[in-house]
Amino acid sequence: MLKKLPAFSTLAAAALLGLASTGAQAQGKTITLCWAAWDPANALVELSKDFTAKSGVNMKFEFVPWPNFADRMLNELNSKGKLCDLIIGDSQWIGGSAESGHYVKLNDFFAKEGIKITDFAPATVTGYAEWPKGTPNYWALPAMGDALGWTYRKDWFSKPELQAEFKKKHGRDLAAPKTWTEFKQVAEFFSGRQIDGKKVYGTYLFTERGSEGITMGVSNVLHPMGFKYQDPKKPYAMDGFVNGPDAVRALEFYKSLYKCCTPPGLTNSYMGEGLDAFKSGQVAMMMNWFAFFPGLYKDPNVGGDKIGFFVNPSDKGKGSQLGGQGISVVSYSPNRNEALAYIKWFASPEVQKKWWALGGYSCHKAVLNDPGFKKSAPFAAEFLDAMDQVVDFWAEPSYAQLLLAEQKRIHDFVVADKGTAKEALDGLVADWKKVFKEDGKLK
Repeated sequence: MLKKLPAFSTLAAAALLGLASTGAQAQGKTITLCWAAWDPANALVELSKDFTAKSGVNMKFEFVPWPNFADRMLNELNSKGKLCDLIIGDSQWIGGSAESGHYVKLNDFFAKEGIKITDFAPATVTGYAEWPKGTPNYWALPAMGDALGWTYRKDWFSKPELQAEFKKKHGRDLAAPKTWTEFKQVAEFFSGRQIDGKKVYGTYLFTERGSEGITMGVSNVLHPMGFKYQDPKKPYAMDGFVNGPDAVRALEFYKSLYKCCTPPGLTNSYMGEGLDAFKSGQVAMMMNWFAFFPGLYKDPNVGGDKIGFFVNPSDKGKGSQLGGQGISVVSYSPNRNEALAYIKWFASPEVQKKWWALGGYSCHKAVLNDPGFKKSAPFAAEFLDAMDQVVDFWAEPSYAQLLLAEQKRIHDFVVADKGTAKEALDGLVADWKKVFKEDGKLK
């Protein structure tokens, strides 16, 4: 990160003294941590050097590119493989991994070691650690806080001639949008415009169909406009919530943004394509995960003073799609004690502060509640706001079937122009009911 938290230097010094006193206890063992291949994983490699110095346990890392991450790791778990001692798995996996016995339940370990799950942000505990949801049963330690956020070309927004033109048209300053109505005005304003000798577009949106992309994108419009996965008072009752008027309006709105204001050809695009579009100067605004913002800020072409960040826009309410992951001990690991030792080390406030300083997203309140946190990075304040309004996809053991159904229904309507929004959402309810009936959760 760009600025270290005020307390970091003192804590780091204390940690180093601890390392010096314990380094002699080297055990010579090696454990493997599995995760996705992205910038935060590189930061974790650097951070984990302190664990090896302190414990004598060597670290290996198995990092898989995001498009293959879920298939590769879930196959490993389902085959009861011993490749991974620790895994930083997606939030949606927690239900299936708990019920299938893939993860070690951590309640007794937390109690024994004095690790307080209440020291972590509530949304991350619910999202990354709990199963069943709303119960004190923990299968992971919150490891990588993340949510959907937005970045924009602040240098374009600040051009005097564009400021004047936008204000004349809309009666307000050209600025980072706070509502979806404002967002569409800005996106339409930039689309088709020539900037720096290049035709540009208003925004980049997730459209990927094969894994989770378009679902992770559309959720950020659905939820603020009133969509809910189920009746809050009646679990698995979805009629009128998944496919009600608010949800229909939101889905139509997402499609209208895709049609009016995104670069041509991006019909099956997710995280990487968005970064490419933004870095190459094609779009004024881009949705993506906060995890990528440290790297974007450092980009020589679009970073620094050229870039700004904002929280997902609101409508009837607020909502940002939850990203991020918890770290779990794989139950098939032959090195369970060493893996648990890593969890204990990682949970400490001093390690969490260094994790944030290196480019990871800590979920620990000692980091998030630090008076200096909001100024510790250009996107830190927006990250806090996003984590206060996160929503997540089903974490059911059958989440993969539920997700693929939404991927198909939403992509068919938004990108492939099949049917109406109401037909897409009615079909999705039918798909989901079938899954829950097969699971015995609906009669």
